[in-house]
Amino acid sequence: MLAYGLAPDAVDEYLLISQSTGKNSLLHFISGVIKHFEADYLRSPTDEDLRMILHRNKERGFPGMIGSIDCMHWEWKNCPMGWKAQYAGRSGSATLNLKVVADYDLWIWHAFFGIPGTCNDLNVLYRSPVFDDVLQGVAPPIRFTVNGHQYNMAYYLTDGIYPNWATFIQGITLPQTDKQRLFSVKQSAVRKDVQRAFGVLQARFAILRQPSLVFNEDILGDIMKACIIMHNMVVEDERHTYMRYEELRNSYEQRPPPRATGGASSSTTVNNDEPFEVNLGRPINLNNYLTRRTAMRNREVHDSLKHDLMEHIWQKFGRNNH
Repeated sequence: MLAYGLAPDAVDEYLLISQSTGKNSLLHFISGVIKHFEADYLRSPTDEDLRMILHRNKERGFPGMIGSIDCMHWEWKNCPMGWKAQYAGRSGSATLNLKVVADYDLWIWHAFFGIPGTCNDLNVLYRSPVFDDVLQGVAPPIRFTVNGHQYNMAYYLTDGIYPNWATFIQGITLPQTDKQRLFSVKQSAVRKDVQRAFGVLQARFAILRQPSLVFNEDILGDIMKACIIMHNMVVEDERHTYMRYEELRNSYEQRPPPRATGGASSSTTVNNDEPFEVNLGRPINLNNYLTRRTAMRNREVHDSLKHDLMEHIWQKFGRNNH
C-alpha cells in the first residue's frame, strides 16, 4: 500500500487477509517506524552533519547555506465534505501541505505537514517550527565570510514567494547582467535539491503521489512521517553511490580538524575555520527572543548577503574561471 498506492481491499485476496486487517497492519507498521526510528532519521543536523552540509554547499558556491526549503501538496480525496472548502487549493481539490528542508544528498532534515491546501508557502512558513531553535537561542550560531564580509546566520535557498529575510536567498526574476544571470542559474540549480527530494520521495512511495483514501487527518500525518523516515534510511544506505559524493566527502575529510577549546561549551569549525559555540540554554527573557527575530528578518542583511554571494559566484564560476 505504501510502495504502490494500493487500497486495502486491493490486496485482500493476494494476502488472504481482510480489508480491515490490511489497514490495521499498515497503521501498526507506520506506528512502529515512527516510534523506533524517528529520533535517528527525522532530526535536526548534528554538529558533524552541519559541518558536512556547510562544506558541501561552500564547494557549490553558497557558503553558509544549510539547505533548500519548499512545499508540496498531497491530494486528500476523502476529505470530509464540511472541510473541503478549507482544504481546496488552486486545483480545486482538497490537499494538505508538506514543507521540508532538504540538502544535496536528498536527506530531509525538517518536515512540517498538515496545513490546508488553501494556504500558500508564506502561510505555512509562519506556522512552521523551522526557526524555533534559532529564536530560542539553541541553534549553533554559524559565522562565515563571503566577499570579505562576515555573517552570523545560516540561510536557505528558496523560490520567489519567500520574504527577503536574512535567512532566505531567492533567485533573480529578471536578471539583467552576466553576474545576475550566473547567480540565478547557480541558485536555481542548487535549490533543485528540495524538488529532487520531493520527486524521489513520491517515486519510492506511490501512496504520496496518488489521492489519499484515508479519512483521518492524523493518519495522513503518520503515513507522511513514516515515508520520510524510510526515505532517509534509503538515502543513508545509498548516498555513497551519488554523483560527486565521494569527491565532496574526500575534500571534507582532508580539511584540518576543528580547534578544541576548554570550558563547558563545545567548539567546532564551520567553512572558513571560524569557531562557533553551541549554546544549550533557553532565552532568559522576551527581549532576547525579539532581538533574534529582528535579526532573522533583517532585509538589509539579506540584500548585502545576496550581493556578496553574487560577487562570490562570479569570481568562482565566472567566464574567466571556466
